[in-house]
Amino acid sequence: WEQMRSLEADLCVMAFVTLMVPEEALNAPRLGSIQYHPSLLPMHKGPSSINWPIIMGESRTGLSIFWPDQGLDTGPILLQKAVGIGSDDTLGSLYFNHLFPMGVAAMLEAVDLVREGRAPRIQQDPAAGSYEGWCRSEDAHIDWSKPLKTVYDLIRGCNPQPGAWTQYQGQKLTILDSAAEPSVSGTPGVVIESDNKGIAVAAGEGAIRVQKLKLGGGKKLTAEEFLSELPLPAGTALGTE
Repeated sequence: WEQMRSLEADLCVMAFVTLMVPEEALNAPRLGSIQYHPSLLPMHKGPSSINWPIIMGESRTGLSIFWPDQGLDTGPILLQKAVGIGSDDTLGSLYFNHLFPMGVAAMLEAVDLVREGRAPRIQQDPAAGSYEGWCRSEDAHIDWSKPLKTVYDLIRGCNPQPGAWTQYQGQKLTILDSAAEPSVSGTPGVVIESDNKGIAVAAGEGAIRVQKLKLGGGKKLTAEEFLSELPLPAGTALGTE
């Protein structure tokens, strides 16, 4: 960080930015501006670039330090770092355990490259990659009839925000920490088991073992805490009004 401060009059260093910055502001520093983006550009341009690779079931993502322009994450690449997405990684674990600390180190490396006059400007192919918008609540609605991996990837990619959800007694039931159990089966959306190991809800070809959840605007609870206040016996159907 001291290296960044020493160049603050010459170089603008931006973290994950979700607003468009005017070109005159980007070009004002003598050495220009560089920006962190949590994906391997040109893949997953856009504001929810950590959520979508998990939701889409990908096994690899990363970060890019690039020279921003007036496009949406379209500027030339300075450097990139890749990281695997673990089978049980969530939005939270991927960011805090990997993309955040990697991003700090990558920014320091990028600043050194700029200072030494060795920073690349690798043009992105405008026809390549992908763009996704915000991952919003409507995107996080669980369809229990979908395959187990699809449901689990949605829950992981939305944990903790915006939170994958279903319905119970007319309220939004947000599913947070969970595990996939392919050996357990039942009618999709129906509770199979409800005990101190968690709440098992059937999906296509398996079940989700819910370990942390939240009802409506209430607080996040472990499955054990939740069940002490509101039992969810086997046979309870979720996802219906």
